[in-house]
Amino acid sequence: MTIRAVVFDFGGVLFDWNPDYLYRKLISDDVERAWFLQHVCNGEWNLQQDGGRSIVDATASKIKEFPEHAELIRAFYERWPESLKGTLVEGIKLMEDLEYAQVPLYGLTNWSAETFPYAWDNYPFLRRFRDIVVSGRLGLIKPDAAIYHEMFRRIARDLPDLQPQELVFIDDNQANARAASALGWHGIHHTSAAATEAALRTLGVAF
Repeated sequence: MTIRAVVFDFGGVLFDWNPDYLYRKLISDDVERAWFLQHVCNGEWNLQQDGGRSIVDATASKIKEFPEHAELIRAFYERWPESLKGTLVEGIKLMEDLEYAQVPLYGLTNWSAETFPYAWDNYPFLRRFRDIVVSGRLGLIKPDAAIYHEMFRRIARDLPDLQPQELVFIDDNQANARAASALGWHGIHHTSAAATEAALRTLGVAF
């Protein structure tokens, strides 16, 4: 069956985001910094903001838990843009190659509703996606099936009679790619642009 659209995750595929970029400036000791990012401002905590929790509430609750690190905790979002190094060149090229071949492109990202506007304002290429589902705006996060259903619903408005097997989803998180596959999409675990390109061509995507 023909692939009718490709859906991109953003972080780790198109964007180079890592809190370590900021905290290298704030915590010089590698061991101390690793501990902080593992136990204080860690991925699990950040994911709750991607799921819709406000930055104000997230910051306050974490400071209550670790009051001795209050300033470092506040920095996570006060200086959040310093965690976003920019785009990943090979990922952007893959996206642009698909765009040039007129493959409809969509975005499905775990991202805080409060920080996504920074990316939208500073990275104009995002406007080239037909639609973007931002987890923080819905209060849903991957790999919850509900967020994939919302993405499918939006794509189906553009592509009548859409079938799940006509979609490809690219994500650097294997669990998220598997969740798409479980719904009948073609989930690609993104480990490199070259590997993803090869997987797309195997699925018959011509670009």
